[in-house]
Amino acid sequence: MINFKRETILKFVFLISLISIFSAYFIEYILGHQPCNLCLIERVPYVLSIVFILLFFILKKNEKFVTLLLILTFIFSFLISFYHLGIEQGFFKESVVCSTNNAAEIYTKEQLLEKLPERTISCKDVTFKIFGFSLTTINIFISLIIITFLLKNFNSNEKNFK
Repeated sequence: MINFKRETILKFVFLISLISIFSAYFIEYILGHQPCNLCLIERVPYVLSIVFILLFFILKKNEKFVTLLLILTFIFSFLISFYHLGIEQGFFKESVVCSTNNAAEIYTKEQLLEKLPERTISCKDVTFKIFGFSLTTINIFISLIIITFLLKNFNSNEKNFK
């Protein structure tokens, strides 16, 4: 594998994270495909990575710590996406996360009647595909690629970290 500078890898992860978040919002708000609750959770690692990398470039310190946080963040992304793919393919049953919009809210019976026509998006329903792959499947590939680059970068440059 090609050896890149540490900052180049962080810029790559930052760019991929930005593209992923903008794409998710474009698909949701411009194209009109509603995400399920797990799809919304799958966005969190990308937002976190943007924050971590911005903080690193502003403060210019703790690169090793930031890299480790990013590795853990994208491992979480991979695991959530893998679980979501399992639900899409019927290997796992939908959890409570998939079936509720906001479990913390308490409704009166009138509010419940108003909410009945609203459609809750199921985690097993794939409403948008790119080249025949669900966005969850694409997220698995992206997470694995980012983890691979970060681990390779971390292991090959460990002695050079600040």
